[in-house]
Amino acid sequence: MKKKWMVIASCVLATSLMAGSALAKSETSNANEGKSDVVKVNSDLKVKADVKATVTSDTYGVQGHNGYKGLLNAIDNVKDKPAGAVIADLLLTKYETQLTAEQKAELEAIQEKDAALSVVADLLDKNGSVTDAVYVQKEAILANVTNLDSYKKLGKLYDKLGKKGVKLYVNGEEPTFEVAPFIREGSTLVPFRAISEALKATVTWNEEERSVTVTRDGITVKLFIDSKTATVNGNEVPLEVPAAIEQGSTVVPVRFVSEALKAAVKWEAETQSVVIYEE
Repeated sequence: MKKKWMVIASCVLATSLMAGSALAKSETSNANEGKSDVVKVNSDLKVKADVKATVTSDTYGVQGHNGYKGLLNAIDNVKDKPAGAVIADLLLTKYETQLTAEQKAELEAIQEKDAALSVVADLLDKNGSVTDAVYVQKEAILANVTNLDSYKKLGKLYDKLGKKGVKLYVNGEEPTFEVAPFIREGSTLVPFRAISEALKATVTWNEEERSVTVTRDGITVKLFIDSKTATVNGNEVPLEVPAAIEQGSTVVPVRFVSEALKAAVKWEAETQSVVIYEE
C-alpha cells in the first residue's frame, strides 16, 4: 500500500509542479533575473573538535555543558525518525546562536519534513485519493509526533472515510484495542493494557484487590476499579473519573496514567484525538 500511495503522490506532485512551472514561466520575462533562494544543505552536522574526544564529550559536548554538540551527534542517527524532528526543534530553539548557517539549514529541513508530507497528503486528498492521503499523513505524524496539526489533518481524513469517535495515538502510532476510547464525565478513558504496552510498561492485575498496576522506569502506578483514588509510587492521588471494566477490558483516565508515567498528553478537540508522546 505504501508503494501505491508513493506512486500516486509522485504523479500528483509532478502535475502540480508542471503547472507551477508553466505559471512561473509566463510571469517571468527574464529567467536570469534575481538570485536563487535554494540553499545547498550540508549533510554533515558532525562537530569538529580540536581536543581528544571522550565518552563525555561525545554525549554532552567538549566542555560538558555544551549539550548542543551531543545533540548534533545524536541527530545523525535519527534524522529520518520521529526523534529527529524533536531534536532539530530543540537545537533551533535552544542553541540557535551556536549553530552555523549550514547546520541551521539542515535542521530546518529535518524539522519541516512533516510539513512537506502534509502537503502531499493534501494534494492526494484534493485528487480524491483519501485512503492514500491517510497513509501519507501518518508518515507526517511520525516525522514529528509533537505537531497537533498533523493529527487534526489525519482526523479529518478519517472523518471522510467514516471513522468516527475518539482517536488515540502513542508516539505517533495507533495502538490496537478491543474497546475503543470514550469520554465519560469530561475525561477520556482508554484501555489500560493498550496504552501501557505502547509505552513499554509492565502491567499486572490483582483479582483480589480488583486493581491494576503499571510499572515503567522506576514509576509504579496503581488504580483500583471503581475507585477515585490511585497511587503513584505509594502516594495517594485523587482521580476525577475512576478506572472501570468495559466489555471485559480495564479502562483508565488517559491523562492521569500518561502524565504519571512522565509522558506528554495533548487533546485535539476538533477531531477528538488523544495524543501521547515521550518528551
